[in-house]
Amino acid sequence: MNATVDGKKIQDLPPKGGYGPIQTERIKLRSVLGAKGTLAFFLATTFGGMYAYYLSFKQVRHQQIEMRSARWAIFPALLAERDRAVLKQMRRNRDIETELMKNVEGWEVGTYYGEPIFYLDNPNQYRDPIFFEHFAHSDPDAYCERVERHLWT
Repeated sequence: MNATVDGKKIQDLPPKGGYGPIQTERIKLRSVLGAKGTLAFFLATTFGGMYAYYLSFKQVRHQQIEMRSARWAIFPALLAERDRAVLKQMRRNRDIETELMKNVEGWEVGTYYGEPIFYLDNPNQYRDPIFFEHFAHSDPDAYCERVERHLWT
């Protein structure tokens, strides 16, 4: 590097006494834990983790049993509510059919011009409605939404 002091050029020189020796031998890394310490740490964390997993597993298992019991307890009530909703909708459909076909001569509700649509063993026998019957007089958009939900679940 060239520098000027009072207009003179000064040459860049090594420090007085020269540079230190160049290091060529290997420097060993400092170890934090030895082999025994590493093995002890591994075993301690493994057994500690297994104990924590065991405690967590007991808690999760207990919660699963509680949820299963709750599902079994509420299942009959949910089925009864579903059946009640279906019967209410079938009654609405029957009332709508009565109102819609009141001016058609020879029309009997639940039949096709007096001829029964379904042949049952007993006239008081209940037959589950098909999906389309359930939504026969509903909004087409609501019907399409329900069909899509029914097909995806």
